[in-house]
Amino acid sequence: MLEIVQLPVLSDNYVYVLYDVEFGSAAVVDPAEAGPVFEILDRRGWRLDYILNTHHHGDHVGGNLELKQATGCQVLGAAADAARIPGIDRGLADGDEVVLGGNRAKVIEVAGHTRGHIAYWFAEQDALFCGDTLFSLGCGRLFEGSPQQMWASLEAIRRLPPSPRIYCAHEYTQANGRFARSVEPANPDLPQRLAEVDQLRAEGKPTVPSTLEQELATNPFLRPESAEIRKHLGMPDVENGQVFARLRAMKDGFR
Repeated sequence: MLEIVQLPVLSDNYVYVLYDVEFGSAAVVDPAEAGPVFEILDRRGWRLDYILNTHHHGDHVGGNLELKQATGCQVLGAAADAARIPGIDRGLADGDEVVLGGNRAKVIEVAGHTRGHIAYWFAEQDALFCGDTLFSLGCGRLFEGSPQQMWASLEAIRRLPPSPRIYCAHEYTQANGRFARSVEPANPDLPQRLAEVDQLRAEGKPTVPSTLEQELATNPFLRPESAEIRKHLGMPDVENGQVFARLRAMKDGFR
């Protein structure tokens, strides 16, 4: 059994602490800061074995060195970006496996937001930790990669079974929802999804995780085949990657 503790940190980040109940092994995904992680480890009496970084940005690796120094844990991250991940011990590439007690995660390379971004796919637990590649109702900005790279990464996620919970790293869902509604207002699944999001935020609750099934139905960045989106963009007969590129550029300037 894999227990997942979601920690809100900074202004809108999420850090995830993973605990294998049978083996007593713990990992933390993208520790933006160390303090909240230490607090949950101390409160639960857990031993930290791994830091699993999805990419090098400071709001994902800020707690690496402090946690490593205090616990002796190993830092895992993208081999392609090892020089920018503080304290890295093991570089990971597409198809590699990470073992946490009795749980196994497959590494999926998902470049685009950064050139060395990876995701961790715990298939048996239906959990995908995807950092800033896929958000609830959105996707990450292209700081280092191309639209073609990012679309290939999103396609890799689209090929997964529809059941996974999507543990992304930021609470951006309401803003993403406004953009989704602007490009696909007749999507029959959007009104209920946006109402649920607004209710959760009104109650001070996270909108994350979502599920891949929800994202496939409502996230415009996973829906370039949509006739309504294509009509809105005036792009009826182009490849999906070109539709994605236009959507991503539009989102960059959306307010």
